[in-house]
Amino acid sequence: MVTRRGAEAAVLVSVQEWRRIQSAARPSLKQLLLSDQARADLIAPARGQAKRRPVGPMQ
Repeated sequence: MVTRRGAEAAVLVSVQEWRRIQSAARPSLKQLLLSDQARADLIAPARGQAKRRPVGPMQ
């Protein structure tokens, strides 16, 4: 256990243990975004029929 000013800050583990923990860890956001698998179906509500305001010139 490593402390910083009396508060627990880190734990030292062997390289083998670190690799085991990392391989069992959840995927990172980058890995999720780059994966081919979808985690869930996207359900988007139908768009309304409201009219949009016209865009005028900027002043």
